[in-house]
Amino acid sequence: MDRNLALQVPFDEDYEGGRVVVTRFECNTYAQLVVMLVLHQRVKRAVRRDASGLLAATLVVDWRRKVMLSISLWQDQRSIYTMGEVYRHIVATRLPSRWGIRTASGIFAFAGDWRAVMFDSHAPRRRSPLFPLSKSSA
Repeated sequence: MDRNLALQVPFDEDYEGGRVVVTRFECNTYAQLVVMLVLHQRVKRAVRRDASGLLAATLVVDWRRKVMLSISLWQDQRSIYTMGEVYRHIVATRLPSRWGIRTASGIFAFAGDWRAVMFDSHAPRRRSPLFPLSKSSA
């Protein structure tokens, strides 16, 4: 597959299909990684309590490379902005750069049914897997 080919998906801010946010933390030491894990748990609790629209959140940790991926599922684009109302999250966002931890983050939108995206087929309709499927959509 040609890596230069990119799937061009319009980013519709009003589409209610949900969002996935992935943030990568590249730590320099294991001590930093452990501190980031603890900090993430505390921030996640505060976000669950004070932000609206968070559906789920998890961590993926690569101990060998000292990398942590924070993956969160959000109801819609607007709900991601509610993290700006969570004081603990605001404070925590400043810490990685102060500690020399490299970060990158991205927001991913629902592109469509897997059959349409992967094989250009005519899928029944756009259904985000972040929300319950109706009984007639099997």
